[in-house]
Amino acid sequence: MSEFAELSLGDKKYQFPVITGSEDEKAIDIAKLRDETGHITIDSGYKNTGATKSAITFLDGELGILRYRGYSIEELAEKASFLEVAYLLIYGELPTTTQYAEFENAIKTHTIVNEDMRKIFEGFPVNAHPMGVLSAMVCAMSAFYTGDKSGSDELNIIRLMAKMPSMATWSYKKSQGHPVNYPNNSLDYCSNFLNMMFALPVATYQVNPVVAAALNKLLILHADHEQNCSTSTVRLVGSSHASLYASISAGINALSGPLHGGANQEVIEMLEAIKEDGGDTSKYIAMAKDKNSGFRLMGFGHRVYKNFDPRARIIKKAADDVLAALGINDPVLKIAAELESAALNDEYFVARKLYPNVDFYSGIIYRALGIPTDMFTVMFAIGRLPGWIAQWKEMKANKEPIGRPRQVYVGATERAYVAINERA
Repeated sequence: MSEFAELSLGDKKYQFPVITGSEDEKAIDIAKLRDETGHITIDSGYKNTGATKSAITFLDGELGILRYRGYSIEELAEKASFLEVAYLLIYGELPTTTQYAEFENAIKTHTIVNEDMRKIFEGFPVNAHPMGVLSAMVCAMSAFYTGDKSGSDELNIIRLMAKMPSMATWSYKKSQGHPVNYPNNSLDYCSNFLNMMFALPVATYQVNPVVAAALNKLLILHADHEQNCSTSTVRLVGSSHASLYASISAGINALSGPLHGGANQEVIEMLEAIKEDGGDTSKYIAMAKDKNSGFRLMGFGHRVYKNFDPRARIIKKAADDVLAALGINDPVLKIAAELESAALNDEYFVARKLYPNVDFYSGIIYRALGIPTDMFTVMFAIGRLPGWIAQWKEMKANKEPIGRPRQVYVGATERAYVAINERA
């Protein structure tokens, strides 16, 4: 028997079907609301609006569950490579040995960035924010490959997966005054990125396997997260039939905001501010409990997860492994450890479930690796890339209509034009 939700408007009643997802999620289908009632809904920030039906990621914030295509994030982070997860998200199933080899080889074939695109890159100032550079370079790909008859969706997907890490390292190397490194395709995806980031012309760079494993986990944990701000942006831009490159570039710009992808950068900036103020963490713990202090602990709690962020459980172990392997003595990371201990043991934080989240631990790892804070969001974008691609691909396959939100107009009513010389 079909289930309906009933809406009463004046003396009229309307029925709208209830949709049930595969994980028993419920939604009221209001697609015909305006046609039948003349009304629309107001939902600022789309907090209660489902814009699509998706088979990619399941997230339950109350229970702390995150799954990609039905696979738990815990199992994937422990057992899979980032490229396996990318394949899973983009194509719907984990790859066979043959499919994985073909996918990895295709990516390695396209890691070199067009030298003409490098001319564009050289026009950016040394201190340009790397997210601005990355979004511009990705968008430029739509111009470089627009006339390519072989530029199918499949090839564009491979190009993005292959070239984005290469382009991401360019900003870092330029900011350091170093020549860019070309890809070393004898290395795996994560090791290749680390080599492009940190190898110097005067010395051989040895990738630390603990660091590569931690990066692999971080990218997996960031690979998709349902209909968040940047993912919704990718789907909305793509709904106009904009290219994959233009859609991903828009997603990068959405991610660059501090309320979205910049959270781990804010964690480190907070820790550095505490250090500059003397490093007294107890003072800042007390301030966090005082609603009138204006201070907020960054990297604690989550907008979606009402329990422990499942990604944080995984990446905490990776952060501990990296710090132990590198033997780093950094006062900022010591402050982070003290804040973490307080949040996990202090009744105030425990009662409010203000646990350290994935941004807290990812910021610690990036800091330990020597990645500058303005590159943190770029790292997030590299991890989120396969999720964006999968969402764009699903939107296109479903033939979803162009996104066109409604509004309630609250401006001036109709008025007559007054000549400029007659205005008071």
